[in-house]
Amino acid sequence: MRKLPAVFATLSLTAVALVGCASTTDAAAACGRHTDAGSSTMNLISVTGAQTAVPVVNVHTPFHTSTTRFADVDPGTGTVPITSASQMIVLDVSLVSATTGKTLISTPYDGDESRAMALSQWAQSFPAFSTALHCATAGTRVAVAIAPGGVDASPAQSLGLSKDDSLVAILDLRRVYLGAANGSLVYNSGWGMPAVVRAPGGRPGVIVPDGPAPQQTTVQTLKRGDGAKVTADDSVLVNYTIVNWTDKTVADDTWDSQPQFVTPSSKSKGFQAALEGQTVGSQVMAIIPKADGTSDARDTQVVVIDILGIGPAPKTAQ
Repeated sequence: MRKLPAVFATLSLTAVALVGCASTTDAAAACGRHTDAGSSTMNLISVTGAQTAVPVVNVHTPFHTSTTRFADVDPGTGTVPITSASQMIVLDVSLVSATTGKTLISTPYDGDESRAMALSQWAQSFPAFSTALHCATAGTRVAVAIAPGGVDASPAQSLGLSKDDSLVAILDLRRVYLGAANGSLVYNSGWGMPAVVRAPGGRPGVIVPDGPAPQQTTVQTLKRGDGAKVTADDSVLVNYTIVNWTDKTVADDTWDSQPQFVTPSSKSKGFQAALEGQTVGSQVMAIIPKADGTSDARDTQVVVIDILGIGPAPKTAQ
């Protein structure tokens, strides 16, 4: 039995016949999605079956493509498009041999939305996924014809692919989380408060004033989203930047890695105050004194949080 590609093993995949053994609605509409539908390559692949189950794939074998191409089998109905490889998504995947037309491996297709991963994690093994899913929204089913060399060496070996083999992938996009806060700007008249600037991708930069820090936890909504309201026990996907007030250094930051799921009630008093009652799509700034911060906080801290979505409730032990 060949070793499963790491990205699939993470998702508890099912191996099948393994060889050898703006508003968000406006944002989706404005994001130009271009595919290779109608090309001679994609016309050799047909996909049927419900999106909730492993698809039935028919490939004219032996199949070969010299250029990676893709086409939508079903268009998405979601409102949040994929515009960045750092976005968290829930994805089901079936990989089909271009030589035999048989399914090599697939994800569980069990509807479990807790299996969120950054698109970049998928792209490490399958670089074509980034291009094939650009501007796609939840509900999209995509067929991808991957040219030889289009799969990273380790998973290619695990799948039994030779250097000249093509591969067919069917991608079912279950959920797409925001990549950054997309709410409406909110005016705040906070004299002596930090200022927040934003890079084009939404990453915040914090300018801390030289004056004394507030003595109590202070929360400002910088952008107000129109999504669901956060409660204390939600599993909330966030990006955040934490800056120390006195020396103005960055104490922690998720933007260089990937967004994190947090439960407000399990965080510090100040972090919980910043999140609870806010809405998805919002960006919030909180000034948190040591007394309301984490146990290792040595200074008042400025926390800027982008609220990207609310995930499924954590499963309880049976």
